[in-house]
Amino acid sequence: MSQNDFARLDRFDQAILRVLAGDGRISVTDLARAIGLSKSPTQARLRRLERAGVITGYRALIDPIRLGFDHVSFVEVRLRDTREAALAAFNAAVAKIPEIEQAHLIAGNFDYLLKVRTQDMAAYRRVLAEQISTLPHVAGTSTYVAMQAIKETAPGDAI
Repeated sequence: MSQNDFARLDRFDQAILRVLAGDGRISVTDLARAIGLSKSPTQARLRRLERAGVITGYRALIDPIRLGFDHVSFVEVRLRDTREAALAAFNAAVAKIPEIEQAHLIAGNFDYLLKVRTQDMAAYRRVLAEQISTLPHVAGTSTYVAMQAIKETAPGDAI
């Protein structure tokens, strides 16, 4: 959702999104109380936001560090071929690698920036050698290892 789309929502819709971004498990009754509407109109607005695709789902946010996945690398990927078919093949293959948390097509000196999360450097090296380097059309990679996360936001936190 762009800033313009967000601005088109009225203050109650915006409030619903802010509250849900902080607590996706809040009851409709508590949500209604938090935004200053009664339950029925709140529920109707919530359904409308879901049908419109503004709210795409609800999920548990899991702390990967508590599960032992505290090694984060950012990988620049350069492709040999950047025609649409090559990009589509690369995109489809990236989607199948669970260690890749984020993948962004970049305008710059490389083609993609990947955020990769693993348990340690050895696991990262395996992912790089056995999976990332073998993706369709990869010409080369450069890795940057994160020493510390200063700011990470969950989807919706910027609302």
